[in-house]
Amino acid sequence: MKTFHQLYLDILEQEAGKGRMLEEYDPYHMDCLLHPEKHAPVIFAEECEQCAYERACENSCIFDAFEQDEEGKVHINKEKCTGCGACVEACKLERLAANKEVLPVLRAIRGKEREVYALIAPAFLGQFGKEVTMGKLRTAFKAMGFQGVIEVAVFADILTLKEALEFDANIQQEQDYQLTSCCCPVWIAMIRKIYQELMPHVPGAVSPMIAAGRVVKELHPEAVTVFVGPCMAKKKEAREPDIADAVDYVLTFQEVQEMFQAAEIHPEELGEDEKEHSSKAGRIYAKTGGVSEAVKLTVKQLRPDRKIEVRAEQADGVLACREMIERIKKGETEANFFEGMGCQGGCVGGPKVLIGKEEGRANVERYGEEAEYQSPLENPFVPELLARLGFHTIEEFLEKSQILVREFH
Repeated sequence: MKTFHQLYLDILEQEAGKGRMLEEYDPYHMDCLLHPEKHAPVIFAEECEQCAYERACENSCIFDAFEQDEEGKVHINKEKCTGCGACVEACKLERLAANKEVLPVLRAIRGKEREVYALIAPAFLGQFGKEVTMGKLRTAFKAMGFQGVIEVAVFADILTLKEALEFDANIQQEQDYQLTSCCCPVWIAMIRKIYQELMPHVPGAVSPMIAAGRVVKELHPEAVTVFVGPCMAKKKEAREPDIADAVDYVLTFQEVQEMFQAAEIHPEELGEDEKEHSSKAGRIYAKTGGVSEAVKLTVKQLRPDRKIEVRAEQADGVLACREMIERIKKGETEANFFEGMGCQGGCVGGPKVLIGKEEGRANVERYGEEAEYQSPLENPFVPELLARLGFHTIEEFLEKSQILVREFH
């Protein structure tokens, strides 16, 4: 019986036009590949019955997504699983894997009935080679069949502006505080499912991924949107009912690397297709502390005379997030803006990165320093894009920007 990974590579090569015939396969694994939407972000790569590690995977899951049926067989509840990746890391037998969405994406590309847009996360730099810039990556995706490639950092700029305006409007007294709603779906899931009493402190802003998907579909209604990043949890976020209109598929960096290899595309050898429009603020979202730094700078530029400034505190990893929340509940912190990242180091430490988190962080910081603009207030593409969406004033942006808002349930 072929393993899930072998089956995946066989199908990927066949879809890429190499014509290999599939041999014996596991129906469960085939269904995961053909219909990823029916399964959790994490799936079983191999059958899991006997465990010599006292179900370390189950014990690592703070969302109680692992369940047993009457026969004692373990299943992953797709409604509870956030895709944080803790169980994959905890499983010493390597029987867990990320759900893959490559095949539906390849079908969409080859179908040619609709335009397919790749939405690239800010953590991309260096993931596909030290010489692979955003321009080269854009060329590589177009060579693979994508019609457009969007830098999600531009939408991180827009969300930075929204979070800064929310802070200015809501933080009026020393005891007020805000939990950032940008970026990390594991952080938001933790608050929603475990610490619901803190939800009034979370502005209803969507993540940059959702903002990018919604804006593309607003401007190109028939488009297929594909987010590309280091995170398995984004697969779950894209399917949440109130925001499922934004992103059709989510690919990890590892999935994209396998697609490049199967299609014999070498991004480092391609030409530049330069169209970067993001500021430093949007680019540094991929590292822990990046959101806080971006919002703090933008609030300072918006209101230089503001008496209550952004006093930020960050948490790195799930355990640190829980510890920070406990300090908030006990009043043991003087911060008024809290940023949580489910992965250590932020997105650059995601479970599906291709390089180490320290190298990834250094790349993100360098990419931020190379930006022509420091914040969304300096970036001329932000008001231009907002105007195309019908927002011409700050009031309109705050009060009518439903495309950037979600309803937490």
